[in-house]
Parts: sequence; C-alpha cells; structure tokens
Amino acid sequence: MSVPAELRYTPEHEWVSVDGDAATVGITDYAAQQLGDVVYVSLPALGSEVTAGEPCGEVESVKSVSDLYSPVDGEVIDVNADLEDDPSLVNSEPYSTWMFRVRLPDGEVPGDLLSPAEYEELTQSAG
Repeated sequence: MSVPAELRYTPEHEWVSVDGDAATVGITDYAAQQLGDVVYVSLPALGSEVTAGEPCGEVESVKSVSDLYSPVDGEVIDVNADLEDDPSLVNSEPYSTWMFRVRLPDGEVPGDLLSPAEYEELTQSAG
C-alpha cells in the first residue's frame, strides 16, 4: 500500500492535496482495497458547501456502500465527471483519481489532517 508523502490524510481514508486556496480530495489506496471493486460514486454538487468531517457523497462497491467525507470546509468548485463513466478508476489509480475540489475559505488548511507517517500508523493498527 502506498502513502504519497506530498498528501495529507483523514482517519476516514480520504487524501487531500492543497494548491493555493483549493483542496483536491480523493480516497486512499487503503480505502480502495478495503472497499473492493467500486461500481458507483456519488459526489457533492458543484457550488455546494461541504463541512470537514461531514458526509458529502458515497462510494459503492460490490461489498458495501461507504460515506465519502469532506476533509475540509468550503465550496465545491469541481467534481471528477470521469467517475460517472468509470468508477473503477478509484481502484486502479486511487492517488491520481481525484473526486472533488473545494475552495478553502481564506485559503486555510485544517490543522487536524494526518501526515503520511500518522496515516500509515493508523492503517497498520487497523490491520
């Protein structure tokens, strides 16, 4: 399982990449492996407000349906339309397949996101 060093993570297994006042969000390799084959992704609506730690969509696999949580507060400024046609991209390329982008209020990145080392420790303890 890979954990890219340039990203930040949540305990709910989302990754975050911040560029200026925008955060790009996806799910981790660990989450994709736990879910199994992803067959459907429901993303937040463009222009909607999301709240850190709150559900904003769903990821459905052959095994289960899991909530998708926003790791940041802000306005949804883009969603990955490719996932509508091919949700399996989440499994094959979890770190290059983003789900949605959020404009951060005042460009602020939450301080409670996990570092790569903290995220690795979390997933190792989860077994």
